[in-house]
Amino acid sequence: MTQAQVQEKANIPAQTEEPGIRHWRDYFTFNTDHKVIAIQYLVTTFIFYCIGGVLADLVRTELRTPDTDFVTPEVYNSLFTLHATIMIFLWIVPAGAGFANFLIPLMIGAKDMAFPRLNAVAFWMIPPAGLLLIASLVVGDAPDAGWTSYPPLSLVTGQVGEGIWILSVLLLGTSSILGAINFLVTMLKMRIPGLGFLQLPLFCWAMLATSALTLVSTPVLAAGLILLSFDLLAGTTFFNPTGGGDPVVYQHMFWFYSHPAVYIMILPFFGAISEVIPVHSRKPIFGYKAIAYSSLAISFLGLIVWAHHMFTSGVPGWLRMFFMITTMIIAVPTGIKIFSWLATMWGGKIRLNSAMLFAIGFVGTFVIGGISGVMLAAVPFDIHVHDTYFVVAHLHYVLFGGSVLGIYSAIYHWFPKMTGRMLNEFWGKVHFALTIIGLNMTFLPMHKLGMMGMNRRVAQYDPQFTFLNEICTYGAYILAVSTFPFIINAIWSWMYGPKAGNNPWNALTLEWMTTSPPAIENFDKPPVLATGPYDYGLENTTKGVPLSSGDPVLSAGPNSVLRAEPDEPYPAITAEKEER
Repeated sequence: MTQAQVQEKANIPAQTEEPGIRHWRDYFTFNTDHKVIAIQYLVTTFIFYCIGGVLADLVRTELRTPDTDFVTPEVYNSLFTLHATIMIFLWIVPAGAGFANFLIPLMIGAKDMAFPRLNAVAFWMIPPAGLLLIASLVVGDAPDAGWTSYPPLSLVTGQVGEGIWILSVLLLGTSSILGAINFLVTMLKMRIPGLGFLQLPLFCWAMLATSALTLVSTPVLAAGLILLSFDLLAGTTFFNPTGGGDPVVYQHMFWFYSHPAVYIMILPFFGAISEVIPVHSRKPIFGYKAIAYSSLAISFLGLIVWAHHMFTSGVPGWLRMFFMITTMIIAVPTGIKIFSWLATMWGGKIRLNSAMLFAIGFVGTFVIGGISGVMLAAVPFDIHVHDTYFVVAHLHYVLFGGSVLGIYSAIYHWFPKMTGRMLNEFWGKVHFALTIIGLNMTFLPMHKLGMMGMNRRVAQYDPQFTFLNEICTYGAYILAVSTFPFIINAIWSWMYGPKAGNNPWNALTLEWMTTSPPAIENFDKPPVLATGPYDYGLENTTKGVPLSSGDPVLSAGPNSVLRAEPDEPYPAITAEKEER
């Protein structure tokens, strides 16, 4: 039974407040409603995703042939620098924050985030940061030292472009910190009574781990970028070797954030996949505690693996060994999640709708990226393929095959709750097919290119790599085309799609207990927990005692909660339990 059916059976008043229908102008203002801010995040970041995708296709067009016959090497450097920066800092990281903004208050029964104005400020730091980056390309002085911005290269390229890049990333990092504070306080302090940590949806566990990781690692990147800006603009020599500075120190500070950033980008969508799979498999999630605690393990281990990016930077051997071991260990909690998702699907009544297809695609492609990640953790192999296209392939299987497919799965799953309307399933499946084909055509051949020795971040290459680069380029074009069915589907469905109802998936988590779209303050009264978040198909029990079909409230599963409002006890249940 769904939460709504349980409420109806118990004669608990349903949500009567009108859906949160807002005027379109609300989405262009400084609005403090967490649901409006979530839509602002998702739409804005998707626009930047499209811009970053255009830059990627320009890069791939240049790489279709071994000669620099499309753009100059200098422009090429700027294109891939901006592409990577936009995709990481303006698409995947804030997209996770967008879903967290929408879902966390609804999943814990709160009316809004803990700090609504701070929440709005966190979003409104993103558009100017993105516009700064794009403006640098338009004015002809774009950053071209790569998204890592290693000194001394970043100190001898265009000063204006590099300064803009630093300012933009500092703004985006500050936005992430403000969002992480809000998410943590909201989940720790605003849960409805009776909602313990082991009753939280797994998306909330993922965001707990992500927010903690963000708060610990992001200030270190900010400090490194501020010192780099002093070297760039004030003539200091923190990282400039000509004045006694140490550029390897910058690498430590940069990667102390930027490898945890991989988990900041993937953990929210681990959580999203953990919500999608049990709903569309109609089975309880396998290993709830294992998945929840593995998110915390990834958050902790993510802080002690950063130097595997520096195996070729002259670090001592003992340091290489330590980080090789920790990098391999972090595959264990990730493997726990993969096993639990597969075990959840095994024997389930799987509905192969768009959300589930993208979730399955997420699992498959992320496993490929994870296997190549374990390979790169080994020092001898990493030294062999460092700065080759093998690393590019690994990165994109993790971030596109992982994070981006996770974003799409989450959109197809929660679009009915956000808008009150259903997406078109046919075009959703077309979108999935084009995305999977384009993804594998683009990035699978890069493993071979890397093993053959093709360096990344260069516009010219040996002609022997031409054929595989042509395949990668045509795959990138298919990926570009794949976004069009999604964009058209989303816009048309938002305006004219069939109405979804409050709970089209018959899901059990609290966000499905309110109207679609949710009311302005989410719930007109605190929701009543009647089942666990993943108690699909379980026998209805209360502390092991079966309930008859006439009982007004049902509670099922190991994570379930039976709770009455303090001023509205359920005497019938109490009397019957005493009688038993």
